[in-house]
Amino acid sequence: MNEMIARPILMQDEKNGDGDNANRGTSVITRTKPKTKKPNLYRVLLLNDDYTPMEFVIHILERFFQKDLEAATRIMLHVHNHGVGECGIFTYEVAETKVSQVMDFARQHQHPLQCVMEKK
Repeated sequence: MNEMIARPILMQDEKNGDGDNANRGTSVITRTKPKTKKPNLYRVLLLNDDYTPMEFVIHILERFFQKDLEAATRIMLHVHNHGVGECGIFTYEVAETKVSQVMDFARQHQHPLQCVMEKK
């Protein structure tokens, strides 16, 4: 969302048409400067289940979240041991897309893997 900040600029009025400088004054011109707001961020999380193979979860992390094998293995083990693990933090649209991609890919391979997003 953009918020506008008004900053007054004082300027003198121009001469009136007959060349008389006696009626000079000041006027206010408002110039707005947009102030941008940083987008909200969302955590993308994988949820543990008893059926999805660990290798498949590692593949998901490498393919959709660009994790190397070591990072993917660490996250997979965290999901396995704690029931949930963070894959990354993204803007809403990116997080929504990644959740959709992971869920579709898991269904195509007949795995019940769950991927969700939550506001950070």
